Amino acid sequence: MAYDNSWNSADQIPQRAVDQGIISELGSLDTTVGGSSSRYSLSANWQGQHIKTNVYVINYDMDLFSNFSYFLNDPVNGDQFQQIDSRTISGGALSYQFSDTLAQMPIQHTVGVEYRRDDIDQVGLYNTKQRQRLSTVREDAVDEASYSAYWQSKMNLSQALEASFGVRYDYFDADVDSNNSVNSGSADDDLISFKASLNYLFNDNLAGYANWGQSYHSNDARGATIVQDPVTLDAAEKVDLLVQSNGAELGLRYFDQQQFNLSAALWWLSLDSELLFVGDAGNTEASDASKRYGLELSAYYWLNDALSLDAEASFTHSRLDIDSSDDRIEGAVPVVASTGINWHITQQWQSSVRVRHIGKRILSSDGDKRSEPLTVVNGLVSYQQTHWKVGLELLNIFDSTDHDIDYFYASRLAGEPAEGVEDNHFHPIEPRTMRLNFSLLF
Repeated sequence: MAYDNSWNSADQIPQRAVDQGIISELGSLDTTVGGSSSRYSLSANWQGQHIKTNVYVINYDMDLFSNFSYFLNDPVNGDQFQQIDSRTISGGALSYQFSDTLAQMPIQHTVGVEYRRDDIDQVGLYNTKQRQRLSTVREDAVDEASYSAYWQSKMNLSQALEASFGVRYDYFDADVDSNNSVNSGSADDDLISFKASLNYLFNDNLAGYANWGQSYHSNDARGATIVQDPVTLDAAEKVDLLVQSNGAELGLRYFDQQQFNLSAALWWLSLDSELLFVGDAGNTEASDASKRYGLELSAYYWLNDALSLDAEASFTHSRLDIDSSDDRIEGAVPVVASTGINWHITQQWQSSVRVRHIGKRILSSDGDKRSEPLTVVNGLVSYQQTHWKVGLELLNIFDSTDHDIDYFYASRLAGEPAEGVEDNHFHPIEPRTMRLNFSLLF
């Protein structure tokens, strides 16, 4: 697989710049932001009666120029910065599947190992002006590897009840070579995770399930070895390389193969540390622990062989796990919903219309600042023959001006106070767009 791309693009823009007529909703305060990225990969997979294996190697490069706060940090040159990431990723996985019995109950076991290495030649952050470097904030080389092993067993306790259990071990180690020697060093971390699930078939049309499991996310290796903040030179607090999470799900599925499918699930998730976006720095930082719970619904209805309807909705309650009124998770989305109608006009002709809705997003830790909701309607018509297919997409049919994403933070335009102005910064959804695509099938 191969991918190579370069672009000029607007970052999120402040609402006041649009209100004052400085730029339009599709404009940019820094027309030199953008970047380039490439990804080339080679992978191989093999599967036998009991064994599955895969190996891969990926070459990845990114060169990104951004400017989120304009003249807040540097009133003369502006706040544009460059991020560089150049790495080679290699790894693979091997699993073995076998069967057994316990008290005449069939059990299917899967054991496996996984390995991944990120050899990062250069990962850096630089102050720039019109894509020309002014100074280096931080520059590092990182060598990080992960090793994993797992065991999973599935058993049929009865004709209606199925259970599964699993355990997984993950070990990460990283070496960081920084341009500031005090931030160089090594870090390692490991976690044991467990999971379990039950599936029960009440009848031919109704099933219930319960899942519980542990997982993790990994933090930036540089945060696990940092000693000194590269900008302020103050002492910096290290973060754990691995952060554990716990989650559970309880659900019901109704399935009528002829006409109607419905599913509903209650879920819960806790994280030992949340990753939050920092608008004026353009990165993420580790924050407090968090808890989330919610409800997910989906339904599919076939009116006949040619016409079908579908709908999905998700409702989420998200909070930081702290004793404070400032416990909102910035960027959390409480409601997401979509619905659509699909029409197979003939065997060759197909069409669909879809509506997507994203509710008001939380923009401040006290919950006082929220974005407006987003609603967009898209359509598609396609025609297919045996070896080719052509499609016409009409995106944002009603030319909505809703925002694709919103952040609330301080920025400074030319002539504004030195401390900047707190404002909503947004990126609009694309205006009404038509796309024509052609595919060869073989």
